[in-house]
Amino acid sequence: MVTSAKPRRTAAFYAGASYVAGDSVGYLLNQVVISMRRQIEQAMTAHDLTAAQWYPLWKLKRDGPGTAQELARDMDIDAGAMTRLIDRLAAKGLVERLRSATDRRVVKLMLTPAGEAVAAHIPQVLADVNNAYLRGFSRDEWRLMKQLLRRMLHSGPPRRNGGGGA
Repeated sequence: MVTSAKPRRTAAFYAGASYVAGDSVGYLLNQVVISMRRQIEQAMTAHDLTAAQWYPLWKLKRDGPGTAQELARDMDIDAGAMTRLIDRLAAKGLVERLRSATDRRVVKLMLTPAGEAVAAHIPQVLADVNNAYLRGFSRDEWRLMKQLLRRMLHSGPPRRNGGGGA
């Protein structure tokens, strides 16, 4: 016997007439993200990194050499801003540009040894900030929160990019 699953109805937890922004999931998530970003930025100053600089270093360490276009897409910033950011990272001696041997139009970004050393600190900073915000949560609550957030991401509209974050 074959049974067909009933389509799920869209939940209506909010109504326009009684909508209070401060009570919305989106607002609360945004406030958590803003607060976490501030803490990450403050912690990254110990490694002489700004809020904008740590993510490309971490991505290059985690994923290997990449292009400015890939980083700009992941960070959701324009190409000009990414070029200026890479210029600052190169001036600090953390990133170098290497032209592809097979296609001279392609410029790959790689961490220098100094960039590798700085980027090695980033995962611990991120772990420390996340752990501080999860103080008082049980392991089960932490797992449930991650499960619910993934479900929200899956339920929402399609995402434009891979995005990063804390």
